[in-house]
Amino acid sequence: MGHHHEGHNHEHHHHHHTSNTKVLFFSFIIIFLFMIVEAVGGFLTNSLALISDAGHMLSDAAAMGLSLVAFKIGEKKATMDKTFGYRRFEIIAAFINGAALILIAIFIFYEAIQRFVEPPNVNGGMMIIAVIGLIINIVVAWLLMRGDSKENLNLRSALLHVIGDLLGSVGAIVAGALILLFGWNIADPIASVIVAILIIISGFRITKDSMNILMEGKPEDINVTAIKESLSKMDGIEDVHDLHVWSITSEFPTLSCHLIVKKSIDRDLLLQQANEMIHHHFNISHCTIQIEGINSTIHKICNSCD
Repeated sequence: MGHHHEGHNHEHHHHHHTSNTKVLFFSFIIIFLFMIVEAVGGFLTNSLALISDAGHMLSDAAAMGLSLVAFKIGEKKATMDKTFGYRRFEIIAAFINGAALILIAIFIFYEAIQRFVEPPNVNGGMMIIAVIGLIINIVVAWLLMRGDSKENLNLRSALLHVIGDLLGSVGAIVAGALILLFGWNIADPIASVIVAILIIISGFRITKDSMNILMEGKPEDINVTAIKESLSKMDGIEDVHDLHVWSITSEFPTLSCHLIVKKSIDRDLLLQQANEMIHHHFNISHCTIQIEGINSTIHKICNSCD
């Protein structure tokens, strides 16, 4: 039996956790404060575009708060009960955030339909608040992109909340311009519907990605067939079976497999070579590999990995 896990990954993850936590904290403060301003402005100007944007900002603040809690819980060390630690909580947070995006979009759709039936009078002054909101969202999106949003699903879900807000601000600005120039009050619910469509797409993607991790699905960027073929081609390996690839979190892929090898092979050397190949070619550092003799009675073919 062989087990391999690169020690520097712990430092790598800790560094990213620290920077991600700082980024999220400052983003949370900025979003929460402006959300109050936008909500008041939306009620004063009677703008659904602004109110929906403020509602989305409230979800942003909640999402970032949840993400901060997830990062802090994720930093807890592994125990005998939680042998992989608590980092999977980040994925649960991402799933909740994705579901929240979908619910917010449905609510905006509902409110917009009411306003299509009876278009209200909207104060074009909403543009001023929307422009400030756009600037705030650009700043926060920039902060979040400085974090590890490409690899970390939890941070990416928070970023998508903010991008949805950013688009909401753009929609509110366009609607405000059309109301001021042409008196088209119906532009307000139209802008809301467009933003809601974009929000629901983002929510669906985050929910789908987080559900895949929670269901122990393989990471999208890893080809299990290619791993099996690469291992099979190595000198001394007769067969590969019970090959499983899954993720603990979005940036922590894991692999386990059984290798049937020739009796004459140096098993320790082969194990080292197999781990190095998997790490360098497929970027998986956490591997558990069991080596068996060619006449092993526990040889089983894992059809699910074919």
